[in-house]
Amino acid sequence: MKTYLQWIIKGLAMGAADVVPGVSGGTLAFILGIYERLLAAISSVNMAAVKLLLQGRFRALWLHIDGTFLLCLFAGILLSVFSLANVISYLLVHRPVPLWAFFNGLILASLPVLLRSVSWTALRALLFLVGIMFAVFIGMLAPVQLEPAAYMFFLAGAVAICAMILPGISGSFILLILGMYGPVMLAVTELQLGVIALFATGCIVGLLCFSRFLNWLLQHFHDAALALLTGVVVGALYRIWPWQHNQQMISPWHYQQQVANADILPAVVAVVAGIVMMTLLLNLERLFSGSSQGNG
Repeated sequence: MKTYLQWIIKGLAMGAADVVPGVSGGTLAFILGIYERLLAAISSVNMAAVKLLLQGRFRALWLHIDGTFLLCLFAGILLSVFSLANVISYLLVHRPVPLWAFFNGLILASLPVLLRSVSWTALRALLFLVGIMFAVFIGMLAPVQLEPAAYMFFLAGAVAICAMILPGISGSFILLILGMYGPVMLAVTELQLGVIALFATGCIVGLLCFSRFLNWLLQHFHDAALALLTGVVVGALYRIWPWQHNQQMISPWHYQQQVANADILPAVVAVVAGIVMMTLLLNLERLFSGSSQGNG
């Protein structure tokens, strides 16, 4: 039961990250040590799973796709999205600096754990730098405006979901870059069911294909893939730097002069809160085992 609760809590963290454009739920999954299991579970939705479904072997199917893990995780994600969406939307508009600072704290606290998880070589260090440069490059791209054709909703869904499960890159930010964020949001708010179905189909196809590719990478080139993904997470700090103007990193002092109140003290408090929160999340198992011993 405690294991299930841990998965739900980690899902809550992933959902909170997914609500914020520029932060990826995949980042939190990677940091919290459930990324490889998540990819393996998604990748298990294959022909073997379809065969078990058609044979009516539902228990075997549930075990095959790691159903309990996925159920707990997605329950946490959905609960977080629906409960925190309004709060985070408010903070994005009215207090963006402390919000971004909080997510900086989450990532900074996780870096020692991520760096220790890799057996470093010269090649893996190079891949780490490539990951940083890739994430920074994506973060510097400017959004485009376009009139989308129907097929573009399918492609946008496939690309955005790939970004969502890739640590360090936000699916919603990729939609912004592609010029599809507005059209997709419009389709959702106006319940354009045909467009939503196209987008959802793209998401499913992209998720099943890309998760297999990432799962294969981690199985065959584990530490090299971890080094690259860790670099992507570090590079994501560029995109979520608290003080930005026109997608450019600026100092708090220039932010104060050009944009709005720099909120330096709330930002410092938020970074510390993020570090404390991530430390607790990273030590969930120890905390749960400690509480059970105390109760015993």
